[in-house]
Amino acid sequence: MLDLALRAAARRAAEPGGILFTERQLYYELCRGLRPWHLAPRRLRFTARPPVRPAAFEAALRRAGDVPGLLPPAPAARRAPGRHTPEPDLFAYGLPRLLLCESDEIAAMLRANGLPMESACPVFGAAELPLDARVAGMLAHAERARVYVLHDASPAGLAFAARAAAEAGVPPGVAVVPIGLRPRQAGALHLPHRTGEEPGAPPPASCDTWEHRWLARGRGVEVAAVRPAALLRTVHRLVRGVRRAPPRAGRRQARASGFLTWPAA
Repeated sequence: MLDLALRAAARRAAEPGGILFTERQLYYELCRGLRPWHLAPRRLRFTARPPVRPAAFEAALRRAGDVPGLLPPAPAARRAPGRHTPEPDLFAYGLPRLLLCESDEIAAMLRANGLPMESACPVFGAAELPLDARVAGMLAHAERARVYVLHDASPAGLAFAARAAAEAGVPPGVAVVPIGLRPRQAGALHLPHRTGEEPGAPPPASCDTWEHRWLARGRGVEVAAVRPAALLRTVHRLVRGVRRAPPRAGRRQARASGFLTWPAA
């Protein structure tokens, strides 16, 4: 039964249009299919234990062999900026936006699905920090440049968002904008949570009472728990600054496609 559910999860993770996904994203898609908590009303905030043990998932994945769309593990290594183009004056241009990801695998997934090109937004993982001085200089050259931070809903994720500017070497005057995942957003989407998270620094003042209590229970939710298609659409929308609310008739569909708008962070 688990083997059949895994194959179905792989098909869903790739929709629409053959999206490439990570092993963790496939795991959470399997959990979503077996326990469709995401269909519960958004007004009820809760997360849930995954219905499948990681060891059982890994065994099923080994039995499955090649899984179409599954990305190989992302190497946690720095990439030379500008290696994709012979343009000699590349670093003389301004760079209006850039995305930092706590997860190197999520950064690789976003790149593999073409987000940097579609959103005109380079993507870097935590292992690639600090930024190359030439990339930081491009941010300084741009007017109203922004660095967006994508992180887990966990003490470690919130801490990463807080220190991202210093760790990346973001130039003074460049805005740093955390875009989630926040505990309240994970609760609204009823995503599977991890337990045993180590407490970190006090949560940001913007965390509400529910979030404080949730974090105090040692819980955390990975960005990988968000459906791959929703993650791509939402990140693209946010880094491009598209914030227009959908018409009331289209809100049900909008809730399914984004994790930072419904409910508003």
